[in-house]
Amino acid sequence: MNWEDECFLLSKRKFRENANIINVFTSNKGRVSGIVYGGNSRKIRNYLQISNKLYVSNNVKNENKIGYFKTELIQPISPNYFNDKEKTSALISICSLMNSLLPESQPYKILYKSFEKFLDNLHLDNWILTYIFFEINLIKELGYDTNLKDFNNISDNITDYKKIRIDEFNYEVPNYLIKQKIPNKITNEVIRKSLFFTRSVFLNKFYLPNKLMFPKSRVILESYFN
Repeated sequence: MNWEDECFLLSKRKFRENANIINVFTSNKGRVSGIVYGGNSRKIRNYLQISNKLYVSNNVKNENKIGYFKTELIQPISPNYFNDKEKTSALISICSLMNSLLPESQPYKILYKSFEKFLDNLHLDNWILTYIFFEINLIKELGYDTNLKDFNNISDNITDYKKIRIDEFNYEVPNYLIKQKIPNKITNEVIRKSLFFTRSVFLNKFYLPNKLMFPKSRVILESYFN
């Protein structure tokens, strides 16, 4: 079945001498993989960068086999942050999470819009908060709702933390995540605890039960806020 769509590049790996197998997150098809012939040429290689927005044309003769992509660059994303190690790490991390967790060929329109919102806010000072809320949305879209609102207490200070139990696991969660309100001032400690919470949920609910390797890029991102 042939189709065309816009997408974001999640991963790529070399395939034969002058081709790549890439995974993309499309607006209508979800995560899809395909072969890009000429992917190692200078022209194509320069824009096959993780998180870049592409236009793909998919050609496949057999639905049970991997298709062939023709790609065009819509918008460069990653080159804008090559000099910012934290934001570059965040882009690689978020793409690695989706690449390893999203099932093949299932649309996630809400998640696609959420990812676009994250990219639109990446230039802001509080971009890491948008990243954290994206991870929570990703967890929910994968079918596991943490239901943090159930732990909300009006008297709780937004900058404090609360120890809660979700299913059989204990977590320490910053109150701003429970209240879903962005604090006026964010510290590295709050960011670190937020990232530790979402990482723990990812591990407990997805990676460890399915014996998947947790992305190293996500661990690196967290280390920047120690």
